[in-house]
Amino acid sequence: MVARLPHKTALRSLFALLVSALLTGPDGAWAVGMTNDPKGFAGIPWGSSLDAVPSLVLKETGEHIRRYDFKQSPPPFGEAAVESVRLFTFDGQFARVQVRYQGQRNHDMLMKYLEAQFGPIERLPGTMMRGLNQQYTWRGSETEVTITYAAASERGNLFLESRVLVPRFNDLLNDSGY
Repeated sequence: MVARLPHKTALRSLFALLVSALLTGPDGAWAVGMTNDPKGFAGIPWGSSLDAVPSLVLKETGEHIRRYDFKQSPPPFGEAAVESVRLFTFDGQFARVQVRYQGQRNHDMLMKYLEAQFGPIERLPGTMMRGLNQQYTWRGSETEVTITYAAASERGNLFLESRVLVPRFNDLLNDSGY
């Protein structure tokens, strides 16, 4: 029996996938050190209670996780228009911010804002700054900021998280699916 060689297009796709995986690293994202760790968000330190913050309103509550939204408009992210800004606590401690946005223009403006706040993304020779799925991460001593963007749907998410509290938050999400 003679084995058939894969079609040339399949080989090219496999090669492109392999090169992409090698360029983006084991976790599929570029991570750089953060030049200015905010140690929280909008002046609220990680680990704080959000119940007494007058600009927030409690929107959802679970056994361990609570979600808060801004009563009025959320703090600006440079010139980018965002759809929502949600703050989460884990066992009463402020742990995560999730920002949702749409559109390539807003993504570009958010990237510009984040690089101005936290430092430039390393642009290594041979890497792609555009693509179907993009993810970039800044890591500080207390804060991790991750932005993801899906070009096909033009949807993006930005997470600002406590490096101490979010692992416990994520462990609970995996178990409960909240």
